[in-house]
Amino acid sequence: MRRKLAAGNWKMNGSGAALAELDEMAKAASNGAEILVCPPATLIGAAASRAPGLAIGGQDCHARASGAHTGDISAAMLKDAGASHVILGHSERRADHDEHDEDVRDKCGAAWEAGLVAVVCVGETLDEREASNTLDIIAGQLAGSIPDGATGHNLVVAYEPVWAIGTGKVPTTDQIGEVHDFMRASLERRFGPGVGRSVRLLYGGSVKASNASDIFHVSNVDGALVGGASLKAADFVPIVDALNAVSH
Repeated sequence: MRRKLAAGNWKMNGSGAALAELDEMAKAASNGAEILVCPPATLIGAAASRAPGLAIGGQDCHARASGAHTGDISAAMLKDAGASHVILGHSERRADHDEHDEDVRDKCGAAWEAGLVAVVCVGETLDEREASNTLDIIAGQLAGSIPDGATGHNLVVAYEPVWAIGTGKVPTTDQIGEVHDFMRASLERRFGPGVGRSVRLLYGGSVKASNASDIFHVSNVDGALVGGASLKAADFVPIVDALNAVSH
């Protein structure tokens, strides 16, 4: 049985004072679902110390273990700071930093080498959706971004339609189900039924308390990767509660 996962991506938001939000989130972590919070790198160590009941993750890592890479952070450094997970291949990294599938693949391998769980993001743009290319895009990103050696313990996949992130637009439950079922089948074909069925699949893209329950009832949705609504416990905990209320 795949344990449900509610993951919060704080992006470039939050100072030390924001860590107080973790206290209420940690209380919700005892109700079943795993809660992952990915704050800015400056807060990872403090977050891990403050909320041991939560999983803490980074928002990116470098593919190399060390070296002359000013401003970058290695997977081993994230692990040393207290992180257990790292988000890779988010659409904002792909767009703003020109990251390609092979870059994400290299980072994923580095994350695994450091003992981190990689949360690999995939998703299509609005133009790709309207051209009916969604499943082709997802297939290519899954194949190109995930190295061999994936297991249910070291990999989480998050489907984030680019056109829905932060826009308030959400695909229909049928559209979400189509992609999640496709991802599950793709992982089973590549890694075998055992591994393919054990990898958790998250949905991300304007998830909030008002739509979370409907999304969590969709086939092969094991949780959510939440952006803005994860910054405040008052917004994030109801999403976690909705996830705990759904049994797959």
